[in-house]
Amino acid sequence: MSRPLVISDCDEVLLHMIGPFRDWLGEHHGIDFDMRGGDFANAMKRRETGAVVETAEIWPLLNLFFDSEMHRQHPIDGSVAGIAALREHADVVVLTNLLDHRQESRTRQLAEHGINLRVFTNQGPKGPALQAILDEYRPSRAIFIDDLAQHHGSVAEVAPQVARLHLCGEPMIAGQIACAHKAGHAHARIDDWATALPWLLERLYSGAIE
Repeated sequence: MSRPLVISDCDEVLLHMIGPFRDWLGEHHGIDFDMRGGDFANAMKRRETGAVVETAEIWPLLNLFFDSEMHRQHPIDGSVAGIAALREHADVVVLTNLLDHRQESRTRQLAEHGINLRVFTNQGPKGPALQAILDEYRPSRAIFIDDLAQHHGSVAEVAPQVARLHLCGEPMIAGQIACAHKAGHAHARIDDWATALPWLLERLYSGAIE
């Protein structure tokens, strides 16, 4: 019989991203980043003028960060030990929304922090990509972990049998983002690994998702 499968996001689930991104923007681009309004598109302002960074400039900045600054990222508290514990009971893979040419660099980045996992890259909603992973692994049961509500909605639509945990380990944004659990698209919302791990292990063994 096939093993259970955990499919986890990376940024803000396994590794901090927004904090290092904010620091880099301030140090090298004179941009202040503030998510208190809950709107990523308007969170970046030029320090000298106070002008909001145009939407067309955001993706080039994000791409530049992932091309040259991934070494700034560090593990979410408890994520390394949590993944190690899950691997004793299940296959674990990463499904990350990065361009495909960054698959190797993301795999290497995680390995440098002691998280040695297969990495799948994706662009857009994660439901179809997750279904492709399920088709390959054919697990006895599966769990999806992500920090963004829209991906839980996509997975809920495509693969409703998958247990879904909304976890955002970055306090800077955890209280500002939409909650997939409140929206009915995730089975739980837990933002720390110490509390999340028992929930995950219970679902791996019982299969219950209520």
